[in-house]
Amino acid sequence: MPLKIAIIGRPNVGKSTLFNRLVGRKLAIVHDKPGVTRDRREASARLNDLELTVIDTAGYEYSNEDNLEARMWLQTQRAIEDADACLFLYDARAGVQPYDEHFADILRRAGKPVVLLANKCEGKEQENGRFEAYKLGLGEPIPFSAEHGLGLADLYDALKELDVRQAPKEQEEQEEQEDDGEAPGNKTIQVAIVGRPNVGKSTLINALLKDERMLTGPEAGVTRDAIASDWEWKGQKFRLVDTAGLRKQSKVGDSLEKMSAASSLQAVNMAQVAVLVLDADAVLDKQDLTIASKVLDEGRALVIAVNKWDIADKKEAIDRLKYRLKTSLTQAEGIPTVTISALKGEGLDKLMAAVLKIYRQWNSRVPTAPLNQWFADVTADYPPPLGKNKRRIKLRYITQAKTRPPSFFIFSSNPEGLPDSYLRYLVNSLRDTFDFGGVPIRITVRKTGNPYA
Repeated sequence: MPLKIAIIGRPNVGKSTLFNRLVGRKLAIVHDKPGVTRDRREASARLNDLELTVIDTAGYEYSNEDNLEARMWLQTQRAIEDADACLFLYDARAGVQPYDEHFADILRRAGKPVVLLANKCEGKEQENGRFEAYKLGLGEPIPFSAEHGLGLADLYDALKELDVRQAPKEQEEQEEQEDDGEAPGNKTIQVAIVGRPNVGKSTLINALLKDERMLTGPEAGVTRDAIASDWEWKGQKFRLVDTAGLRKQSKVGDSLEKMSAASSLQAVNMAQVAVLVLDADAVLDKQDLTIASKVLDEGRALVIAVNKWDIADKKEAIDRLKYRLKTSLTQAEGIPTVTISALKGEGLDKLMAAVLKIYRQWNSRVPTAPLNQWFADVTADYPPPLGKNKRRIKLRYITQAKTRPPSFFIFSSNPEGLPDSYLRYLVNSLRDTFDFGGVPIRITVRKTGNPYA
């Protein structure tokens, strides 16, 4: 079992930089603005021969009020409770601050092993700030630089010692898991939850997980980073990715929001299925259509979830949804739509059934014989038009090149002359015949070689 460690500290001490350094990828957004990290993020990491699960946390102070800071602090508390050990970061340049002492006191009371890291120790001028940390009562501070990777050997030694202490317990847990067994070949489906701000994306993930895993609230733009959570539904493994709300590009001026939007789009690129969450009071407005088009352009399967259905004007919402799908998302007809209430947990099984069905369609392959029989029938019913040279275009045969999304090659004597309207006819017929509703389909026309050349 990996050693689970939580990275703790006040804002802007380098927690997300350390997180990215340990996992070996730029997963967490790093910015000069304090309080960028809000949700806790987990990822697997490896430090030499040490297997780790690293948790990045928010750096806000404790708050008694019912506000965003208080909810962020609850997420940090959960991280401390779940972790086997904590990495406590402070800024050696600035020295020990009151918030550092506050966090140190909390960690002492938590009773978890703590490794103290004096971050930003790139030179000798930080020595005073390093020695000042002894008063925190958390042991000897390790001189460290998350930005430049200095001090990783000392961190490894400290974590290795913790790992040895916990080896017997971990060995027992591993043996128990081996006894339970796991069905082979059960691939994890990655699902990105996307949409405009404040439509209920994080609430939906919390409802699916049955846990307050994601930070939620009435404030717009609470989620800033793409956060993944592993989950299982009816024996199928999923990785649910919560994303930041995507506003119109013209309204995004702040560099932090641009980074959040880029993180959301990256989550779409890495997903197999995207669930577009809509507000039932504003179904498929212009921004929703833009997000849906981006998902389909990336070749991902799309499911639409109409949220807040318990308080919606149902007839008006359904009429608007049907009209917008018919007129504005013609590139993938038959997109599955499910009405849900994330707050009340209604319609969630129907949503996951739709996700699983469209994933199988997106990942399916049509056998060659029925594919070419269909091709012969549709080209006989509606032959290709004349090409630019006034000669009829001959479409010889079709083959499926790949899945995810379904992609096909058509071989022709004159591919340049085939109009887009005829390709759309073929795509729509493919979708109806082989049950590809809501799945993006790609067709490429290639020129057949001359056998006498």
